[in-house]
Amino acid sequence: MKKTTPPTIGTATSLDLRTLYALALGTFAVGTEAFMIAALLPTIASSVAVTIQAAGQLVTIFAFVYAVSSPLLTALTAALSRRKLLLLALAGFGLANLLAAAAPGYWTLAGARVLLAFAAGLYVPNANGLAGVLAAPHQRGRALGIVNGGITLAIAIGVPLGAVVGAQFGWRATFLGVAVLSAIALAVLAVRLPRNVGATPPAGLRTRLAVIGTPAVLPSLLTTTLWAVAAYTVYTYVVPFLTAAADLSANQIATVLATYGIAALAGVTVGGAGVDRYGYGRVQGIALPVMAASFVGLTTVALMPGPYTVAIVVALVIFWAASGWSFFPAQQDRLIGLAGVANTPVILSLNASFMYLGFALGSALGSVVIGHFGVAWIGVAGAICLGAAMAMSRFAHRRASFGGRSTAIAVAANPGR
Repeated sequence: MKKTTPPTIGTATSLDLRTLYALALGTFAVGTEAFMIAALLPTIASSVAVTIQAAGQLVTIFAFVYAVSSPLLTALTAALSRRKLLLLALAGFGLANLLAAAAPGYWTLAGARVLLAFAAGLYVPNANGLAGVLAAPHQRGRALGIVNGGITLAIAIGVPLGAVVGAQFGWRATFLGVAVLSAIALAVLAVRLPRNVGATPPAGLRTRLAVIGTPAVLPSLLTTTLWAVAAYTVYTYVVPFLTAAADLSANQIATVLATYGIAALAGVTVGGAGVDRYGYGRVQGIALPVMAASFVGLTTVALMPGPYTVAIVVALVIFWAASGWSFFPAQQDRLIGLAGVANTPVILSLNASFMYLGFALGSALGSVVIGHFGVAWIGVAGAICLGAAMAMSRFAHRRASFGGRSTAIAVAANPGR
């Protein structure tokens, strides 16, 4: 019998598409739950008798717990095989969705969101980490784009479908649906993931977290946080914004969310391919300014409505989604280059942590902006955060230029970038 050789880290000559698409099915399940909550906020708020801002804190709770737990749990579970870890995380995610569906009130639902964050914080960064180490450097952007495509496909299909199901059958039905989806993804992963996939020697907690001290890594991670603050300042309250700015019905909002998801999927795909061809710098140099301009445009249209308000809002949502999600694979590739391929799992876990910290801060900031200025101004608030992200990104680039060892690693991992 011919012996099967484990996939070699970062030296593959062709992408293992079967493994990547299996991982993407898991991120699709996780992404559907993580992002559909924004579409359900008004329904949940009414059901459990809280304000829309209080319902928005369900997003903050999930994001904050994800941010804190993801790197720690990833390090503490280093001794587990990647296959076993991914399967256990997805199984836990499905069970937590069942708990959310059965939650009798606000605080039980909040507790279920904590458990969902634990499971998601283990699955997503480890799935991305596995994709990053299985692909050769010149294919890494495409590999990350495929796995993250599961999330953007969830936004394109899962989120608007969840909004429709929630409107017709109640918000609990959406959590039940995601639990079923998680079970399907779990079954596919159990069959498709090779038992020896991504086998790497485990590192200790101190070793894994020490990567944050590498020159330019911390400001790059803070760039992720600022981008995420901007994104969730707007996305968390996109339903009340669309209602107030364009007077859209529930079905029309579901259509806009589907359009957002399709544009996001296109953005992450084009962004991944653009990274492989042009490098992360060019992709981010376009993505962040376009996203900021889209946010400013949303506030402008909301404050000065006209006969073409709906068409303009939809166009701006498309630009926002495409530019925002093209940033993501570029940022992952940038961080892998700075930290080194061997540190891929921990740097992507840290990136997810900093991203979800930004999501928590963004949902909180959006609540504050709505309370003091009105929902129309969340776009401007997001654009200001993106301006800070661009400044931090430039600072990180200067640090990398004088970072000694990190620069050498980046050049070796990303020649010509």
